[in-house]
Amino acid sequence: MFCYQCQETVKGIGCTVKGVCGKEDEIAAYQDVLVFLCKGLAARNLAAMEKGGGNPEAGLFIAEALFATLTNVNFDKDRFNALIIKAVAFRDALPRSSSTEPDACTWKPRSESDILKKAETVGILATENEDLRSLRSTLLFGLKGISAYYTHAEVLGRTDDTITTFIQKALASMLQDLPVPDMVSLVLECGGVGVKTLALLDEANTSAYGTPEITTVKTTVGKRPGILITGHDLKDLEMLLEQSKNAGVDVYTHGEMLPAHAYPAFKKYPHLIGNYGSSWWHQKEEFDQFNGPVLFTTNCLVPPKENYKGRLFTTGMTGFPGVPNIEAGPGGTKDFSPVISLAKTCQPPNALPGNGKDLTTGCAHDAVLSLADKVVAAVKNGQIRRFIVMAGCDGRQKEREYYTEFAQALPKDTIILTAGCAKYRYNSLDLGTIGGIPRVLDAGQCNDCYSLVVIAQALAKAFGVGINDLPVSYNIAWYEQKAVLVLLALLHLGVKDITLGPKLPAFISPAVLDVLVKNFGIRKNSSVKEDLPRMVPAL
Repeated sequence: MFCYQCQETVKGIGCTVKGVCGKEDEIAAYQDVLVFLCKGLAARNLAAMEKGGGNPEAGLFIAEALFATLTNVNFDKDRFNALIIKAVAFRDALPRSSSTEPDACTWKPRSESDILKKAETVGILATENEDLRSLRSTLLFGLKGISAYYTHAEVLGRTDDTITTFIQKALASMLQDLPVPDMVSLVLECGGVGVKTLALLDEANTSAYGTPEITTVKTTVGKRPGILITGHDLKDLEMLLEQSKNAGVDVYTHGEMLPAHAYPAFKKYPHLIGNYGSSWWHQKEEFDQFNGPVLFTTNCLVPPKENYKGRLFTTGMTGFPGVPNIEAGPGGTKDFSPVISLAKTCQPPNALPGNGKDLTTGCAHDAVLSLADKVVAAVKNGQIRRFIVMAGCDGRQKEREYYTEFAQALPKDTIILTAGCAKYRYNSLDLGTIGGIPRVLDAGQCNDCYSLVVIAQALAKAFGVGINDLPVSYNIAWYEQKAVLVLLALLHLGVKDITLGPKLPAFISPAVLDVLVKNFGIRKNSSVKEDLPRMVPAL
């Protein structure tokens, strides 16, 4: 096993025995082989497409398969085995492109031992050159981020063949010995396709559920049994709310589902009563206290404790051995009656220590731009000195306290723009307002980092300057592969001088880092004392 796709990888180098996420080496092997087979499927399908053929379903399958390999998504070997079988079936139904196809286009497993043996030669370390390995890894992890976001858009009926074609082109490129400049070009192109994918998902969400509104969300608990829904998939939330509306149970959001409260379509459900808990890494304590069933729609799933494992359900690409997975039926419908039935037998949630403070969300691009005149005036008259983009992921490591301390140390004439679960480090702080504008503007989920870009572009237009000339600084926290994709998207848009932490990615080699520093000004965070004056210059 060798895995370094997340920020918490062992010693900042790589997990070699067991993943910090809880992934066993056997699951890592199945994931490596699945990615290897997807490369072969992509290469063969692209060749067929060039001749006017190909399988139009292959692109979506590859996206879903890559999604399953993200950090904290799926730990179920049986599910990965099924994906491997399906990948081979997709690939072998396509015509051979030549008599000398790469191994990924022809190899097939006949047993579990075949998979485990193959994994030893097709994982990350199969690329010996450090810089090529770094570029291929960056590209692969960006593709995993695209795949996750594209899958969310697809379930809402929004598709784009150019996105799935790029995923296949980029995967197939890893079977070739491309020159470094070509690899760099593909990585940056991945950022551009990422922007397109984020825009597609934004359109899918707003078309289905309305434009988010700035909304106050309760964190207190009710007296009825509850269902806790976590992850990112709004379609699953919609189906759960509709099926449970007369069941006598309440529904609470958790983690990245908090922004769902801001969509008008969900406000019609009175039993969607609030948010319970905080970011993903607190789930062992929070799920224990919730008492009712927990539905995982996507990552981040932490291997559960036995005292609440019997109340967990997964759906979509998420999975864990021994945890029921609710499959989609015809038309994508899902039957959540087992979740609802279990909820009726459970005690109401226990109040969590420190909860009770209302949270604000829904500050996406349309909501904030409706205040554009007010914001621009506040900047011009000196009420707002600077915007700090503090978006991205939260995590377990103590060094992430830096982000809370940074938020607390910010001058009162600054505003935080956030999205993703990093917000739980500061969205409950009493940072006040500036002229009625909240000092923490939460655009939503990690995919809603797109909203922050739209806001920045609109401000740049309003002030008549370039995006890097705005009074905006970027202090980004990352954890997994969707955050990698968001970073590549920002680089594609030309955003410079991004501060990244709490550690730089282990998969970025010194030579690749040098390129990022010289071309984009990327740097690692240091301390609040050192970073604050740099990101908030004195007047």
